[in-house]
Amino acid sequence: MIHYLTHRLIHSFLVLLVVSFASYGLIGLMPGDPIDLMFSANPEMTAADAERLRARYDLDRPVLARYASWLAGALQGDFGYSRLYQQPVGDVLMPRLWATFQLLGISTLVALALAIPLGVWAAARHNRLTDYAINLICFAGISVPPFWLALLLIAYIAVPVAWIPAGGMAESGDSGLDHLRHMLLPVAALSLASIGGFTRFMRGAMLQSLGQDYMRTARAKGANPARQLFDHALRNALLPLITVIALSFGTLFSGALITETIFGWSGMGRMIYEAVMGNDFNLALVGLMVATAFTLAGSILADIAYAVLDPRIALQDRGNGR
Repeated sequence: MIHYLTHRLIHSFLVLLVVSFASYGLIGLMPGDPIDLMFSANPEMTAADAERLRARYDLDRPVLARYASWLAGALQGDFGYSRLYQQPVGDVLMPRLWATFQLLGISTLVALALAIPLGVWAAARHNRLTDYAINLICFAGISVPPFWLALLLIAYIAVPVAWIPAGGMAESGDSGLDHLRHMLLPVAALSLASIGGFTRFMRGAMLQSLGQDYMRTARAKGANPARQLFDHALRNALLPLITVIALSFGTLFSGALITETIFGWSGMGRMIYEAVMGNDFNLALVGLMVATAFTLAGSILADIAYAVLDPRIALQDRGNGR
């Protein structure tokens, strides 16, 4: 286990290194220069001032030299300074990372709590009215755009029910109930956007599991139907779902961008959008790196969950077969 995790962490670090280089180069090619924007917005700023600022932020150097300087600082925990927020990137990042982690974590748990029973129920009632009804609901949920779903929640829940705010976040000193009220609609939007896909994958995995030889053996031995369904079929059907959950982290981040923007939630998605639109290179780059790190971490956690759910699966380093 330790040997496997060590190799996966090394591989993940190399992936992050490549992604950081590609992202830094692409962001550097974006039209507009932060110093030019400052120069045009401040009539008292001279050309000499602009040159000094370019030298201060290394914008007068080649891209490779600037990237090497940024990487050296990042490895020491210095991710640069945010032009939009006038703070170090780390100070801007941490509260927004926690806010997005709350949304993604709670919405994923809510979606799974509903999707797993619905998927099992649909598979157990295969080709019956219940199965058709659940499939219809799932297809409807998959087809609804996240932004439209968020607007519907605001129009039909937040507007009639004054107790539920249409947007914003609770302050740090507010009660837990205030935090819950502000989180209700964003979590509902992300959960509803994920339930359909998770349910469909759960249903498909359960149908495949129910058709395996070990299920016929369990039925031949007279095992209780509930035990057949949950102890034998569900345990093996969870493995494909884990892969889907791990790979959906990146999709959830993109969905969180839309949801956070509509509901005024100060999280990672909204921060990355504002950083890109405002040419805040340091903040945008670190935000993209965090999103990539979440996806890589999800993949590692999925492999560990495989070994926990199915003892037949051994964690191996594919490079040397150990």
